[in-house]
Amino acid sequence: MTDLLKPSLQRRTVLQAATVGAVGISPALRALVHAQGSDAPEKKEVKIGFIPLTDCASVVMASVLGIDQKYGVKIIPSKEASWAGVRDKLVNGELDFAHVLYGLVYGVHLGLGGPKKDMAVLMNLNQNGQAITLSKKLADKGAVNGPTLAKLMAAEKREYTFAQTFPTGTHAMWLYYWLAANGIDPMKDAKVITVPPPQMVANMRVGNMDGFCVGEPWNHRAIMDGIGITATTTQAIWKDHPEKVLGTTSEFVQKYPNTARAVTAAILEAGRWIDDGLANKTKMAETIAGKAYVNTGVDAINQRILGRYQDGLGKTWDDPDHMKFYNGGMANFPYLSDGMWFLTQHKRWGLLKDHPDYLGVAKSINRIDVYKQAATAAKVPVPASDMRTAKLVDGVVWDGKDPKKYADGFKIHA
Repeated sequence: MTDLLKPSLQRRTVLQAATVGAVGISPALRALVHAQGSDAPEKKEVKIGFIPLTDCASVVMASVLGIDQKYGVKIIPSKEASWAGVRDKLVNGELDFAHVLYGLVYGVHLGLGGPKKDMAVLMNLNQNGQAITLSKKLADKGAVNGPTLAKLMAAEKREYTFAQTFPTGTHAMWLYYWLAANGIDPMKDAKVITVPPPQMVANMRVGNMDGFCVGEPWNHRAIMDGIGITATTTQAIWKDHPEKVLGTTSEFVQKYPNTARAVTAAILEAGRWIDDGLANKTKMAETIAGKAYVNTGVDAINQRILGRYQDGLGKTWDDPDHMKFYNGGMANFPYLSDGMWFLTQHKRWGLLKDHPDYLGVAKSINRIDVYKQAATAAKVPVPASDMRTAKLVDGVVWDGKDPKKYADGFKIHA
């Protein structure tokens, strides 16, 4: 904003305030007051870590399109090499926020397998859009989905290796859930390793793994390179599942509440912009494919974000449950039940030795208060309930009502 415009804007603001008068301040004016007045962001520039994945897009586009500046803050996206690196930089304050795995935030908060620090989830960045890839070598032997993989593993005994991206993260949980739903015990029947997302395809190419679960574009990249096939999508495991989140430390939110709200509002608006149409999705794909972000061909990104899928074996389909960055605001709300689900799976697989206070932990991490303030500023609708219900691929319903019973109810567990 130029200095020449400021006086007229200030006069217009006064006139708007006088006009609104008894009926209260309009949301647009309230956002302006947030940006310029007492609710202005305490930090004008913030560093947000991201991993080269399609679902970093709303963070990147909030910066590239200048949406962040509308809320009085400047976002500096910081490309990171691994989720462990993201975790460490969040904990020590090198990053202000991160595009990060839901379960990673919960794992750090509880001190699972690494540093312990009180954490915060401010919003979901996206739903859906991950996948499980099996090697072409397995596919050539008939293992192209869960049942045929289980059949091959039972018939040809050897050590089968599968990769996920972080021990407490979403991809580990999707992989374990899918294997178990098909009668494969991920803890006993397979070897599971951790590999950073951008290194998945290269590791499969040299034979280091039989399959992996990762975010896009790396599943589609494996098909394009002729080394893997898509056995399932994660939205087939859980329709409209939570995926990446905007994570930070509890300490940051306490110290810089206005900054937390402003950044959340800017990324909410960017997600809405992405989902608004084909032209926006195309521009997003072209932007994030660049070397500074995902560093791959646009063609590895632009099909699956539109729901145009192929499995690498000749099958193609249009998936209505593809990656969503907004979905009418439903993609972004940090449901307490979503966070609780990850805790149930951490307990199921032995990452947690005892049952935690499921609801209490979710309430302390998922900052619904900050989200609602940001949603008001960005004019985003908020659902009526903090909980939601879903039926997963094995037919088991999750509603958050009895997490202890749910966690203990699986036949296959650690």
